[in-house]
Amino acid sequence: MVLKPGNSNSMEMYPKKTGFTLVEVLVASTIGVFIALVAVGALRAIVASAEMVDSNINAAAEVRFAAQMIARDLQNLYDDENIENTKFIGIVEDLGQDSYTSYLIFYTLGRTKARIDQPEGDIYEVEYYLMQDEETSSLMRRLWPNPSEDFEPGGILTVIAEGIDTFDVQYFDGEEWSEEWPEEMQVLPDLVSISIVARQSDRANPPSESIIVNLARSEAEDVSILTDGGQTAISPVSSE
Repeated sequence: MVLKPGNSNSMEMYPKKTGFTLVEVLVASTIGVFIALVAVGALRAIVASAEMVDSNINAAAEVRFAAQMIARDLQNLYDDENIENTKFIGIVEDLGQDSYTSYLIFYTLGRTKARIDQPEGDIYEVEYYLMQDEETSSLMRRLWPNPSEDFEPGGILTVIAEGIDTFDVQYFDGEEWSEEWPEEMQVLPDLVSISIVARQSDRANPPSESIIVNLARSEAEDVSILTDGGQTAISPVSSE
């Protein structure tokens, strides 16, 4: 018997079904999730790397700024012919937990007033030291306008660098280096070496700056700033 079109018993032609099977959908979803995780991980690595670079740049900038400020104050050191009118003191204080800080105190000549609309001379007492607590460690600068032996030391306290691990000062008397320079010395050291190191526990070589300043009464030597990148000369310390 021949089946004719239109006959109720004729075979009908159905279109072929297309689409994804459940297995294919699961495989595609797994691959998509994997790619997303890799992309997120790469993005986090890039962000962390950028933050680390910014942190290193900021730390190096703060250390360099502090070193340049100390060098500038030492360049303008007030050196009177009468040593009793010249103040220069270097001491060391133990901060505990195998940590210490140098205290550097001296008179410097300033051309910019520390306080607006206040009577001031041009001789300032300046002090540098490291102040630490449980979370922070900052290099401090105390500037005292119109210093006087009749009053307790005071002045304007400023943070000049944050996240500092080491502030070390050494003094050379012409023969050897020492960690302290007491006021009883009644003479200025020939050289002052200052090292500032940033606090970055995740780096083997954190940003640091070292300066060596010549305080000898000679204009033949220049004040030098020794940095990681090289050496820069500044004008010599002038004698009053």
